[in-house]
Amino acid sequence: MKKFVNASLPVLVGASLLFASSAMAQGMGSTVGPKTGDREFSISGTGTSNKDFDNGSFGVSGDYGWYLSGQTLVGVRQSVNFADVQGDSDNTWNGSTRGFADYHFGRGAARPFVGASLGGIYGDGVKDTGIAGLETGLKYYMLPSTFIQGRAEYQFLFDSSNSAQDNIDDGAWAYTIGMGINF
Repeated sequence: MKKFVNASLPVLVGASLLFASSAMAQGMGSTVGPKTGDREFSISGTGTSNKDFDNGSFGVSGDYGWYLSGQTLVGVRQSVNFADVQGDSDNTWNGSTRGFADYHFGRGAARPFVGASLGGIYGDGVKDTGIAGLETGLKYYMLPSTFIQGRAEYQFLFDSSNSAQDNIDDGAWAYTIGMGINF
């Protein structure tokens, strides 16, 4: 019995905190989240991998955006990544700058979203080229204007419209976990 109590205590404490934060966010009613004209800043840890998950990178991503409505966010995203390629002794750095547009569903504390991004990638070990992708994620408002988020993007590289069609099957997954504020 003692083992069960010791093992279940962290689970109970975590569940209680999650329930309390959820109740607090739900109690905030319609004041949770952004409204038309608000701006947003978020910072996230990022990771990428090829579709076979044998090469990858990690880094930091920052977003700055503007709400065109309570659900539509447009902005710019800057990422800086460190890559470790299997079989290569040199580590590389790269970055990407992209414009993005996201549509958020719902008005409660939990807000799923879908969107797209378009921009460029540059740095060591990559050919400076265009990058485009689709994304989906979830923002969860812990306070009226503060949220945690997770996002997954499917990105592909291109030099021209023809190469975009050719490269869509050779894309990479990028995923982020972070937090942000509306102001």
